[in-house]
Amino acid sequence: MLAGLHSSGQVLSALDHERVHGPLPALRGGELIEMVQRSGLRGRGGADFPVGRKLRTVAAMGGSSRGGVSAVVVNGSETEPASSKDRLLFTALPHLVLDGALLAAYAVGAREVIVNVNESAEGSLRVLEGAIADRGDSRVPIRVVTGPDGYVAGEESAVIHRLNGGRPLPTFVPPRPFQRGYRGRPTLINNAETLAQIALIARFGDQWFRELGTSADPGSVLVTISGAVATPGVYELEFGTPIQDLLAAAGGLTERVQALLIGGYFGTWVEYSRAAQVRLARTDLRAMGATLGSGVVIALRSGACGLTESARVVRYLAGESSGQCGPCVHGLAGISALFDALAGGTASERERLTLERWIAEVRGRGACHHPDGVARFAQSALQIFEEDVQEHRLGRCMARRVGVPVGAPSGSSAS
Repeated sequence: MLAGLHSSGQVLSALDHERVHGPLPALRGGELIEMVQRSGLRGRGGADFPVGRKLRTVAAMGGSSRGGVSAVVVNGSETEPASSKDRLLFTALPHLVLDGALLAAYAVGAREVIVNVNESAEGSLRVLEGAIADRGDSRVPIRVVTGPDGYVAGEESAVIHRLNGGRPLPTFVPPRPFQRGYRGRPTLINNAETLAQIALIARFGDQWFRELGTSADPGSVLVTISGAVATPGVYELEFGTPIQDLLAAAGGLTERVQALLIGGYFGTWVEYSRAAQVRLARTDLRAMGATLGSGVVIALRSGACGLTESARVVRYLAGESSGQCGPCVHGLAGISALFDALAGGTASERERLTLERWIAEVRGRGACHHPDGVARFAQSALQIFEEDVQEHRLGRCMARRVGVPVGAPSGSSAS
């Protein structure tokens, strides 16, 4: 995918893009869906859902719904603070994403393509609008909309709710967007990387896609790597790559590392000594209680305080609640307060037990998965940085506060 990046960093014109990747293939809807199903492509937005099955379901729902499928929505919100892959695709390879969105629209019979980007992503907006104009008219119209940067604003039901004129807040499901989405009709919503992969599969075939990766996890994936590495940025690697090779692709470690945060702010802390030998594959990550999630890996150096950094992330996530559900509003605020007390060395053992109980109680209690993501992150922090709790209580923590990156790093590469 990233092999199509222009060496100068310039965006390819529609004509040059076609010269590099070939013309948009003329596939019947059923052909594309079959090809994507055979490829084994799974969504790259974190849910890990089989994309071919999703395409087939939306097409079937549209066929039985009055008015058909309303739209294909490209969810480029990228509200995960440590991720920058969508920004890279929009600003460097916009035509690949638009190709995938159009092919998906043809396959499911959608009436338009809507590209959703953050309000702050001015560069993405500018390049996308230029790319759409450069392509000229298409069978399915394409437009770009902007939305707020809030963490939960990128959740798919929140995106649909805002497109329908509501506030950018998650809604209770069902119905899901494929059942009743934009304008009350079936809607396909996928992230930018997923649609770019569809464009490549349509051009080169499902067997080509399966040449990389493993039988269970075929293809390549974009990973945003940051922290104690020489060259933070977005890297493309095939599934099955050892995590230590992933770190080597980012120039290697700049100092000793104590833990990796895998999956972003909704992810899991894993001890570096355990994670380094593990492959970038669902089964391997699951064995450590982790998932790749939004495609983020952060290397936390040994001189940093994992407990303090985790408390800061929990505080940030608690503040990003949409304010709709009691367990999220009050539960996450309480979890954050107790995490701060742990990091400050003032929490008693009873309060620590209360924290663990509250983490367990907020799971599965919200309209969206925001409480679940916070609970997963917080629980892993308590396990990995268990010794730090006692050090803080005794006032013996000498680690420096370095800040888990809230802003996304720049740079990109292909393996």
